[in-house]
Amino acid sequence: MAWKGFAKGLVLAAVLLVSCPSWAAHPLITDDTGTQGKGKFQVELNGQYDWDREDVEGVTVKSTGCQASATLSIGIAENVDLVLSLPYLWAKEKNDSITVYNENGVGDATLQVKWKFFEKNGLSFALKPGIDFPTGNDDRGLGTGKIGGSLFLIASREMGPWAFHGNLGYMRNENNCDERKDIWHASFAATWEVIKDLKLVANVGIERDRDDEANEDPAFIIGGIIYSVNEHFDVDLGVKGGLTRSETNISALAGVTLSF
Repeated sequence: MAWKGFAKGLVLAAVLLVSCPSWAAHPLITDDTGTQGKGKFQVELNGQYDWDREDVEGVTVKSTGCQASATLSIGIAENVDLVLSLPYLWAKEKNDSITVYNENGVGDATLQVKWKFFEKNGLSFALKPGIDFPTGNDDRGLGTGKIGGSLFLIASREMGPWAFHGNLGYMRNENNCDERKDIWHASFAATWEVIKDLKLVANVGIERDRDDEANEDPAFIIGGIIYSVNEHFDVDLGVKGGLTRSETNISALAGVTLSF
């Protein structure tokens, strides 16, 4: 029983480490169809702090995690971006008062291509395939240990100060951690420019649990703001909450974006 509690606790720690995708306009997880334009660049520096508590077979599992990620987007055509992201991860887990996991290090790198293939009257669609590289140490719980991949369909609709975005995705979670390999994702986001240069944002979504023994999938909700200091520099803040027990209880999000 103790081993089962420990194993499930490690799954919770793994959820903390992978809960912040790198492809969205922070603090959103749902991506939009926007591209940089040929010859233009964007650098994102994002941070996230996670806290989770779960009772597993009589054991209180407390997990905390941090992620700092750097993402570079390169416009290789007017409607095509190349996106490279690398995270640095921290995670700690306690079963009752005993620390059973405490690691930090580089996570798995991701290379993606965003192709906006349709745009008309404020409605646009994009495809975003990606490859995950095992740059994180899987023996320490910082990566999967294998090359994986993903494919997302992105839709965006702009209506004056409002914008709406939807994502449907599939991830091939190749791993050495006995996790589920076929993962689906669905999410929806909305932004509202309440005053010039200040947007309120909201996001909900659900993703198939990576734990084969899980009986529910993690679902989340995010609320936040994005402030444009000028046309090249944005700052953002957000809070992410779990809508199901399998999702991280609460996360604090912050980031900066520089375009040039």
